[in-house]
Amino acid sequence: MNTPIKYILADARPVAFENDFDTANRAFVPEVWAQESLMVLEENMVAGNLVHRDFEDEIKEFGDVVNTRKPGKFEAKRKGDYDDVIVQDASAEKVQVKLNQHLHTSFTIKDGEMTKSFKDLATEYLTPAVQSIASAVDQIVLNQVHQFSANSVGKLGTAAGKSTIIAANTLMNQNLVPGGSGMRNFILTPQAEGDLLDVSDFTKVNESGDGGEALQNAMLGRKFGYDFYMAQNTPSIAATQTTQGALVNLVAGYAAGTTTMAINGTSDAFLPGQWFTVAGDMIPQMITAATGTPTTSITFYPGLKTGVANDAVITVYPYGAVDQAVVPTGYADEWVKSIAVDGFSDAPLKGQMLTHGITSAYETYGLINTPTTTSLDLDRETQSAWANNDQLALGPAGDYSFAFHRNAVALVTRPLVIVPDGFGARQASVSYNGLSMRVSMSYEGRGQGLLVTVDTLCGVKVLDPALGLVMYS
Repeated sequence: MNTPIKYILADARPVAFENDFDTANRAFVPEVWAQESLMVLEENMVAGNLVHRDFEDEIKEFGDVVNTRKPGKFEAKRKGDYDDVIVQDASAEKVQVKLNQHLHTSFTIKDGEMTKSFKDLATEYLTPAVQSIASAVDQIVLNQVHQFSANSVGKLGTAAGKSTIIAANTLMNQNLVPGGSGMRNFILTPQAEGDLLDVSDFTKVNESGDGGEALQNAMLGRKFGYDFYMAQNTPSIAATQTTQGALVNLVAGYAAGTTTMAINGTSDAFLPGQWFTVAGDMIPQMITAATGTPTTSITFYPGLKTGVANDAVITVYPYGAVDQAVVPTGYADEWVKSIAVDGFSDAPLKGQMLTHGITSAYETYGLINTPTTTSLDLDRETQSAWANNDQLALGPAGDYSFAFHRNAVALVTRPLVIVPDGFGARQASVSYNGLSMRVSMSYEGRGQGLLVTVDTLCGVKVLDPALGLVMYS
């Protein structure tokens, strides 16, 4: 078939057909594979199932821009007995999202394995392939947490506790984030989950859940106004990288709100744009200006959240640079593929915050997949053009759990185009519950096997930074 298929899932899973060459070899019908792929995708996502999902069945291509909607807000008005009502605009604000996350996984089923049943082939090939896409979707969504640093609770390197969750709830209330059942979600790192399960209020784990398998297994229950989940792709950065060090240099220490500090105990010259933490405060701080060689004073953003003592240890994190000297140099605005880098002595880590720029207008990203010292993949497209040798700075080690209202982030998906007959491939695209999946099959004579590609087209966008927060731990 060459047109997208819309379907509604029944309670039972699709029948796993045995290989049957008398009935057009149903084990290799792309429609069947596509239906199974979509169910596996939804069952294995955590974050992707909890954010705002926008879907229409209009076929799109990579790079297309679509308009999703940021839900509008109303304000109650007063009126007298003879006053007319005040009519408010009920239309939601349009937000443009670029469909530039074309996620795919391909594999080859060799000739000798084509006698297997669909059930066996799905177990051996299809399920792990789609699980890799589900993991990528979750990484993309969860790394948006780095854009919510203006709202934060907790401290890096300090175990999360009941008081941290209460502080998060208070902050959300102050930000007027809608509450109630199913409105607020909290996705924890594995370490944060372990910390909280050591607190008596979290020991009764709700194992029922609803939705897919991953969502059920991840759910910790509803407590303190949140539905709690654990996701392995929530950014958790190990303290394995080579860092620079210094000490606070003021006998009286510095109070909360400070944005400039005298320092000593270092032979290094720090650069604007580098991230650091200082013992006692332990939230990410960016150097915006540095004085002296070695550095004797730093100005930084957003400023101390907690007062720090004299001789408190300052840990400064690594930086590197864009490595793209070919003509044209650098990367264009909205670049979405891998970024070549240099200058990192240790490989950046999956989920680690990375910033481009050295002023208050810096751009914040999260790293997905497996970064190396020479190549990085970002959670979203570049927000400006990146020139060769532009500085890139890495964020501090620690756990970055994500609390949010569903409307804080949008995951937008659209069906992919189906190639016409006669192009040597069979394809099917299916859509359900705000998601879409395509399966392509073609025989490769050189490799002597059937090439199968499962792919999906999506985009991600922060809709409202006030509707979420990051919990450091």
